[in-house]
Amino acid sequence: MSASSQEVILSARGLTKEFFGFKAVSNVDLDIRENTIHALIGPNGAGKTTVFNLLTKFLNPTAGTIRFRGQDITKLKPADVARLGLVRSFQISAVFPHLTVLDNVRVALQRKAHLGTQFWRSNRVLDRLDGRAGELIEAVGLSAYADLDAAELPYGRKRALELATTLALDPPVLLFDEPMAGMGAEDIGRISDLIRQIVKDRTVVMVEHNLNVVADLCDRVTVLARGEILAEGDYDEVSANPKVREAYMGTEHE
Repeated sequence: MSASSQEVILSARGLTKEFFGFKAVSNVDLDIRENTIHALIGPNGAGKTTVFNLLTKFLNPTAGTIRFRGQDITKLKPADVARLGLVRSFQISAVFPHLTVLDNVRVALQRKAHLGTQFWRSNRVLDRLDGRAGELIEAVGLSAYADLDAAELPYGRKRALELATTLALDPPVLLFDEPMAGMGAEDIGRISDLIRQIVKDRTVVMVEHNLNVVADLCDRVTVLARGEILAEGDYDEVSANPKVREAYMGTEHE
């Protein structure tokens, strides 16, 4: 099935964000289709992170609307959006450093199982989460680290753990803010493979600076410059666009 024939799951119309009179994002229209990987790219200061924060409601737009599965979410709070199934990660790894890998994933699963605030429940009740936790830990390549505190993990493995905890929430849409930042080639390859697996039954939106990753992984690419959409299409289309080349000041994917 081509991306163009798939249903739009997340969209924005006229999305605008001003900071003290400065337009960081101006009149952005965006359609994210189900079961695709959609990248937001652009040079520094292009407005990528602002758009990302608007979509996940960590910023409120000055103008425009955002719809998720047809529902207007423009005025919702981040937690409400997350409960609907729009879940984001952060540039800085967000795990509990002094909990083990297994316990980090169990905490995320407790939320999904409506046990998040029931700390009075016995270990026997919570142990029923271990099977699914083990599956998620294996999926991100952390089985050998299950009993290790998260603080002891190398950076790339912490990002993999964050991915496991995000997947534990079972969201239909995952939004990643520079998921490959600071990673070596081996970790990049591992996380790329994981994201490919995820998209079989989920949608991924990602801000990413690594154009090799974008070229290899993404079905559709939106290029931003000065807060506006400069180009959109698959990677080959946008990388051949003269305006995109100019915006990147000659930087090209090699």
